[in-house]
Amino acid sequence: MPRQRLLWGVALLLVACGAPKEPPSWRLFPLQRFTPHDGVAVVNQPDGYGLHIFIETDTSFPGVCSPRWLPDPARLFNGNGSTPFSSGLATRREFFEAVARRDVRALLEKELKALCQARAPEDRWQWTEPPLKEDQVIPVKLPALEEEDLLTNPVEELKRDRQLLRD
Repeated sequence: MPRQRLLWGVALLLVACGAPKEPPSWRLFPLQRFTPHDGVAVVNQPDGYGLHIFIETDTSFPGVCSPRWLPDPARLFNGNGSTPFSSGLATRREFFEAVARRDVRALLEKELKALCQARAPEDRWQWTEPPLKEDQVIPVKLPALEEEDLLTNPVEELKRDRQLLRD
């Protein structure tokens, strides 16, 4: 009898040790950065770790508001707790894995549409798929600043200094 209990105990221990790990929960929810609808939290790891995907809009085409994809998400902490927050960077690989999921894309689309409605209510909403691989990432090109906007003319600055010293 004791030997049978011991065998059952060992068998249960082996089954428990050999059982596959429970997959992450993939909990999804809006997580505001600065304004409503400008971020999405994706809990894709145990203990509430995951991604904080920053959402931006592109209104560079007149009359159209579409997503501007930023494939460098922040690392999410305490995603299963009462006060989730983000800090640092997560990997692009995790971003690509997350946006490959239909449920993540659906939440992103919902939040992006709401963000476009808030930022450009007169523009037409146009969904574009997020990049799923590194070679699909389009770098954001911002307008270049001209030198005259950055620095004042040194000769003019010297004239102003001399004028101030004389006065």
